[in-house]
Parts: sequence; structure tokens; C-alpha cells
Amino acid sequence: MRLFLLVITTLFFGAQAQAQSVGDCDWQASAQALVEPWEENSRTFSNGKTRLALLDVIEPAAGAFHILILSPPYDELGGRQCRSIGMSPGIGFFGADFGGLEASYDPSVGLMFAMPVQVYEPDTGLGRAARLYFSVNQATGQIKSRLQGGG
Repeated sequence: MRLFLLVITTLFFGAQAQAQSVGDCDWQASAQALVEPWEENSRTFSNGKTRLALLDVIEPAAGAFHILILSPPYDELGGRQCRSIGMSPGIGFFGADFGGLEASYDPSVGLMFAMPVQVYEPDTGLGRAARLYFSVNQATGQIKSRLQGGG
């Protein structure tokens, strides 16, 4: 676990990692896009305060997978913030292995996650393996993401 924390913290501050797009929930966060079975492609953390789910918006096929994040802070009506992570606005990942999701917690960073993804490779029309690292600070609502490999 300590090694995982060290690796993920290093990657957040390392120069080789690429930033990904973290945006407000939009069309890609539709309930229709939740990958089934839901119980295998959705997990909660921090006593249910934060939920991650895998989304498949079907098109564009080369970038159909996004990560949904529902987390504190809460708005004035008690709703959580809703964000999604993809390669760029409106474009997700070629593939994502939600079953490979790893989670940890560092009080100075917040919830930290790592997950295998695939990035579209235009030369071959296939996906190239990469690893998505992201953190969720429930106190501030800040979400940071980095992609290692794949591009």
C-alpha cells in the first residue's frame, strides 16, 4: 500500500504524465451510458459519499469510455458535484478496465485512484495501454488527473 501511495503521488507531480479532461457532467453522464452490470462498474468510497462509475457513450467508438465521479462538496440543495474524466472534452478513452481500479487515501491529497485504460491509436485503429491516475479532494471538490503511457 505504501508503494502504491508513493507511485501515485509521484505520478501526480511527475513531468511525464499527461493531463486529461475533467469536466462537469454533460450528455456523456446520462444514465443510459452507465455500463452494466452496474454493481461491477460502479463503486463507492468514503462511506458512500463518493461514487465512481464507468460510462460508455457508444460514439465516438474510438473514445466512448468516460469515468463518472459524484463527490462532495455538496451544493446548497445537498447534491454532490458531478464530473467526468475523458481524453478531452467530449472524447473518452478507447477502453477502460473498471475491474482494475485501485484506490487509496492520502490526507494531503484526498482519494487517489489508478485504473488501466486504452487510448486510441489512429495508425492502427486500436487501443494502446495506458494508466489513468486521478485524485478527488472531497473538501475542495478539486479533481486532478494524469495519464501515464498511451500517448
